[in-house]
Amino acid sequence: MMKKLFAVCMFAAMALAVSAQETADDGKDYKPFPRMFVGVQGGAQTTLTNYNNFKIATPTASVYFGSWFTPVVGARLHVNGIWNKGGYDKGPDFKYDYKYITTNVDLLLNMCTLFGKKSYYPVNAYLIGGIGLNTAWDNDDAYAQKAVLPRVWDGTRFSHNARVGAMVDCNVAKHWSINLEVAANSLSDRYNSKVNQKDDWSLTAQLGVTYKFGFKKKEKKSEPELEPVVEPTPEPAPEPVWATRIDTIWYDDVTYKDVTADRDIKKEIFFGLKSDGVNQDDAQITAVANFLKGVKNGEITITSYADKGTGNSKSNMNFSKKRAENTKNALIKKGVDPKMIKSVEWKGDTVQPYPNDNDKNRLSVITAHGVYTDKEKVVTKKFRTKEVRYQVQ
Repeated sequence: MMKKLFAVCMFAAMALAVSAQETADDGKDYKPFPRMFVGVQGGAQTTLTNYNNFKIATPTASVYFGSWFTPVVGARLHVNGIWNKGGYDKGPDFKYDYKYITTNVDLLLNMCTLFGKKSYYPVNAYLIGGIGLNTAWDNDDAYAQKAVLPRVWDGTRFSHNARVGAMVDCNVAKHWSINLEVAANSLSDRYNSKVNQKDDWSLTAQLGVTYKFGFKKKEKKSEPELEPVVEPTPEPAPEPVWATRIDTIWYDDVTYKDVTADRDIKKEIFFGLKSDGVNQDDAQITAVANFLKGVKNGEITITSYADKGTGNSKSNMNFSKKRAENTKNALIKKGVDPKMIKSVEWKGDTVQPYPNDNDKNRLSVITAHGVYTDKEKVVTKKFRTKEVRYQVQ
């Protein structure tokens, strides 16, 4: 199953590179090659064995540093690790953990530039081949099962590492690219603590990010020198002839005149059950006070009520009286001239302004009247004359 998955990943990588839109490096102020690069990768790996390979798959991570010498050939130093698992199911069934570090020197071949017509593509497919050293340690879990693993190793185990793989690398900016790499690594037979008379194989699949640097600037093509163009001496311009004229300029002359107007306002203050307090900063009190600013002959009438649904006639009359007086005091505290308050009345529950809504009858009604002086805009068309000097020819 893992071999099939590895083959599918390689096929998908090649297909993505071949189908990518070709983009020439025209317009760039740098050469894509040669250059250097450094990057990191992360993904998963498994070591092929007779045990279920998916059950012993582990995370893996890599760092690498290298250079592209030409559009086709590059090399890198690649370090990969650090977790691995093995498994045994011939009798007892168990898994065991160990750690490893693989250091490889890899050769990179760019298939797109090798077979393509350009030296730069936004997506490239690389073939990877390399050799290196694998160091494994911390094999205590497997060593504890040495009764069924007679060739199990202890301490530190060194092994060769031969690698073949493929990578799809997508350029996202001048200095950045992202990649998908799949690789198969050949190691010594005892690497996974089991012996089958042939090398062990480790498969890795990783996503990575690469930072590219060390670009060289393009050499600018020198333009051929042109013979200087001698401009003919222009004929002297004729002396201008001037004249004058009188222009009429119309404009709006704006004035304002006083206009008086009567205005009225009505506000209602509602109270809770057995409540008669009025705050001078109440929105209704503030609205009435603002209305009366700048008013001539202002007149205010306050009438308060109580709801018939609660209490009795005597207490309701008392509540409506307090509501009326507190409303008056709140207006005065807000700056209203007491002389403008012409009438303060309380009706108790004898009158119900809201016959269909009992709770709304606990209220004070403020009505105010005043004469305002407004400014009315008056526009008069006027003109002035201006002497203008102009060129005849």
